[in-house]
Amino acid sequence: MQMINVVQQDAVKTWFYTEDGDKRGYIQPHALKELWFHTGTACNLSCDFCLEGSGPADKRIELIKLDEVKPFMDEAITLGVEQFSFTGGEPFIARQMVKVLEYAANLRPCLVLTNATEPLQQRTKQLQVLQHCKHPVSFRVSLDHPNAAEHDAGRGEGTFLQALQGMRLLQAQGFHLSVARQMQPDEDSLSVEAQYREVFRQHGLDEDLHMVAFPDFLTPGASADVPDVSENCMTTYQTADSRRQFMCSFSKMIVKKRGRLAVYSCTLVDDDEDYDQGTSLSAALKDRVSMKHHRCFSCFSYGSSCSEL
Repeated sequence: MQMINVVQQDAVKTWFYTEDGDKRGYIQPHALKELWFHTGTACNLSCDFCLEGSGPADKRIELIKLDEVKPFMDEAITLGVEQFSFTGGEPFIARQMVKVLEYAANLRPCLVLTNATEPLQQRTKQLQVLQHCKHPVSFRVSLDHPNAAEHDAGRGEGTFLQALQGMRLLQAQGFHLSVARQMQPDEDSLSVEAQYREVFRQHGLDEDLHMVAFPDFLTPGASADVPDVSENCMTTYQTADSRRQFMCSFSKMIVKKRGRLAVYSCTLVDDDEDYDQGTSLSAALKDRVSMKHHRCFSCFSYGSSCSEL
């Protein structure tokens, strides 16, 4: 029992203080604008860089079902949520995904992150029901690089063209699209985006698709040699307004592990159970979010955010 208490005390200390003993930076949530659902880490692809460690039949985070997520959606509505968003794994591995989206899109607009390959393409006819919902469903497709060789090196041969095909199918059905891409250190962002827009043009897609760039977040459970974000950092280099732009300031994510659904602080920390905030969204909104996860530094340094709000 004494050993357990020591471990718990160390965890509490780490939550509130950096290794140097400085007060750790934190975010105080101010609203619930966006509620994310992790649909599960099962994916048809197995990418060695995946921040979720997803792969075929992976069960680190379990697949969701409609009756499980309804209560969280209903509570979120009472809290003024503006959007429901879904990430994986590949969301369309979940058998009830279309039913989940149909329920959600009759409450609020929805965003789905997908690789747009086989699992989605097999269900394009099922997606038609979403066009009759009260609110729109948008899709963000992962297209890591603006050329097939680099993209396929990470995701598998042929996946670049498969993703573009999936994007064309979604665009033909009238769904709004955006793209998630990888961000390289010291890249010329304007040049990279110009290359993407040329790809979009060549493949019959809207050249002005919104793009979201992400740094390498590393795999689940990894540790990174990045500076700690102290309270002084958050007050010296951030303002009250900029702190409100951090995703953990206005969003939460629902994660299913060992048959239990829980509220997590944001989409990037589901590999650390210190960020499990229980089963009540309203209660979770009252708690400060410690910036102890190494991915928090990406938010602090690069302004990284999974949100499009």
